[in-house]
Amino acid sequence: MLVEFSVRNFRSFLDHQSLSLKATRITEYSENTFENNLLSQRLLKTIAVYGANSSGKSNLLRAMGMMKSILFTNFQQRSNERISFDPFLLNDNSKSESTHFEVLFTTKNHVFRYGFEFNSKAFLQEWLFDHTDNKEIPLFVRIEEGIQVFPEFSEGNDLEEKTRENALFLSVVNQFNGSISNEVIEWFNHFNIIDGIGHTDYRGITFRLLEDKEMRSKLLKFYIDLDLGFKNLVIDKTPFDPSKLPFEVPEEIIAQMTADMEGKLMASLNSIHDILDYEGGKFGETNFNVRTQESSGTNKVIDLSGLIFHTLLEGGTLIIDELDAKLHPHLTIAIIRLFQLKETNPKNAQLIFATHNTNILSIGRLRRDQIILSEKNHNASTEIYPLVNYKVDNRKIRKDNSFEKDYLLGRYGGIPSISDISNLN
Repeated sequence: MLVEFSVRNFRSFLDHQSLSLKATRITEYSENTFENNLLSQRLLKTIAVYGANSSGKSNLLRAMGMMKSILFTNFQQRSNERISFDPFLLNDNSKSESTHFEVLFTTKNHVFRYGFEFNSKAFLQEWLFDHTDNKEIPLFVRIEEGIQVFPEFSEGNDLEEKTRENALFLSVVNQFNGSISNEVIEWFNHFNIIDGIGHTDYRGITFRLLEDKEMRSKLLKFYIDLDLGFKNLVIDKTPFDPSKLPFEVPEEIIAQMTADMEGKLMASLNSIHDILDYEGGKFGETNFNVRTQESSGTNKVIDLSGLIFHTLLEGGTLIIDELDAKLHPHLTIAIIRLFQLKETNPKNAQLIFATHNTNILSIGRLRRDQIILSEKNHNASTEIYPLVNYKVDNRKIRKDNSFEKDYLLGRYGGIPSISDISNLN
């Protein structure tokens, strides 16, 4: 489970900022939290990130994605390749300073704190600590002068000199099948960051779950409960037919795809609808091609549902930017509730999402420590803060406050400052 993520000098983030999933002592909606025995601490199941456009909320989620991407891909780089480096650019010094990423998380048996600092040429620092039982035991520490491996991380011995400046030591050790490094990497395998607007890439996961009898029944129940208008989904697999490609596809691409797809099957998803007579009685059935005949919102729900249920099944952490795009507020809240309720989330999976949907603040049953606000400060960099810590007139926000109304009135910050539209003539 994710406990805390920290970032510094990345895109709109200049100074050190942390997103914590530790539950505070407030009492509302206790079902939105769970006890982590390794930490002796209650953690949050969901976090909602609000803020104006360009406030940095998406950059917070991108930072998580960048950390994972670097960890999973940098060992493949050649020694002279540059590291993906995207620092804060509105400051004289930040372009020459390093970017910092760190996560505190729990696995089945351990609590780890892992992080690194880097520029475009090299990893300047890297560290891994075992934080189990609230004791910090160093496993390895890397500074510019070298890498120190501690006795508890013997799998890293003799690999220090094999680690290039532009490679992470943890990734190198993992290539040699170290047990601790494998445990850390496995956690990152269930730490998924996705875009809620460009969601079509995730449909394959939904296809795989729909072919599993037990998961299929759960997915279909979810769709029917959402009243999407269909009663069943059918996967149709047919031999690849180039004549069904869009007419605007260039001939050379059609030729290449025909060669690549020869003998392979194409899968499409069809929804089953009842045909009704004028009195509302069932007259028959018809199939809709989901991609072309269902709404964009229905397509998004189907595309994301596989990854959502996979996360619930495995107990991982799912981060979604623009969760509410194309969705009715009640559909968005239905997805959130999947993670809040024990019966649908028995493994305490976590959902972190960025949204502009203020209805969630009124009817989403969120705790004050689940609402994170992002805002640009005086030096144009992003700061994030939980609503539970925010004060209005030196008073903390009460649980009976009207969160949506007060947020839209600008009492919590995190909204755009727009000039009087009547003057824009």
